[in-house]
Amino acid sequence: QERLVESGGRQVRPGDSLRLSCEDAGRTFSNVDMGWFRQAPGKEREFVAAIAKTGPNTQYAHSVKGRFTISRDHAKNTIYLQMNSLQPDDTAVYYCVADLEYYSDHVDVVGSWGQGTQVTVSS
Repeated sequence: QERLVESGGRQVRPGDSLRLSCEDAGRTFSNVDMGWFRQAPGKEREFVAAIAKTGPNTQYAHSVKGRFTISRDHAKNTIYLQMNSLQPDDTAVYYCVADLEYYSDHVDVVGSWGQGTQVTVSS
């Protein structure tokens, strides 16, 4: 089981950039796809981005495609979410997740969730 610790969330202004990090303290980091979900106030958790266990394959939610970039550093057992052109609608708790299953219309998390990091976009 992965143990995931997110960091980097804070309050920013519209148009700003922010990078979230997630360190995986588990032993199978390189064997699982990893990603990010988010939950805005009063809304359900939603998929944001995913990255394959090896290779460059990534997936993004339509709402963040072109603005967010997910990456991973195997040497550091860490994944990142670079978020550019942030908007108030991006305000949410962002969760790092491990071990994903992909379906035609959604992504499921079959592994671990981090504790979440708050991102607030406000002027």
